[in-house]
Parts: sequence; structure tokens; C-alpha cells
Amino acid sequence: MEFPNDLYYSKEHTWLRVQDNTGTIGITEFAQKELGEIVYADLSNIGYNFQQDEVFGSVEAVKTVSDLFMPASGKVIETNQQLLKTPTFINDDPYGNGWLVKIEIQDNSELKNLLTAAQYVQVTNN
Repeated sequence: MEFPNDLYYSKEHTWLRVQDNTGTIGITEFAQKELGEIVYADLSNIGYNFQQDEVFGSVEAVKTVSDLFMPASGKVIETNQQLLKTPTFINDDPYGNGWLVKIEIQDNSELKNLLTAAQYVQVTNN
């Protein structure tokens, strides 16, 4: 499995890519493999604010629904509209076309609460 080193990871299996004050969020390759084929994504609307670890949406697989937890506090500034038509992008390309939302990060100090790729690998191996 792939765990890019340039991302932050949460124990709830979301990843965060930070560029300036913008964060792109998705679910990890580990999470999408555990869920199976994603058939639906319910994402928050632009303008909504979320605190770190707050539920911001859900993904539905053939056999289960899983909540999505915000890795860092922020305001949603973009949602991946392609996922509404083709939610399997999450399975096919979880770190690329399968991203979920982009946020304006409110507090960069929260990044210290997230995991590195190496730390996340340890979580998935337990």
C-alpha cells in the first residue's frame, strides 16, 4: 500500500495535503481497501466550518457507510464534484482524483496532532 510522505494522516484514516493555508482532504488507500467499492460520497457544502475530528461527511460502500472526520479545523472552500458522478475515483486514485474536500485551515498548530506516513503505517499494522 502507498502512504505518501508529504501528507498528514489521522487515526480515522483521512489524509491532509497542506499547500500554504489550503488543505486537501481524502481517505487513505488503507481505508478505501477496507471499505471496498465506494458507491456514494456525501460531502459538506462550501462555506461550512468544522473543528478537528468533527464529522464532515460520509462515504458509502456496498456493505457499509463510514463517517469522514476532519483532520484539521477549517472552512470548506471546494468539494470534489467529480465524486458525485464517479465515487469510485476514491478507490482508483485515493491520493489524486479521489480527494474529497479542500479547506481553508484555521489553526496550523493542529497539524502536530496528526501522524506522519511512518506513524500511520504503524496504526494500520495494529
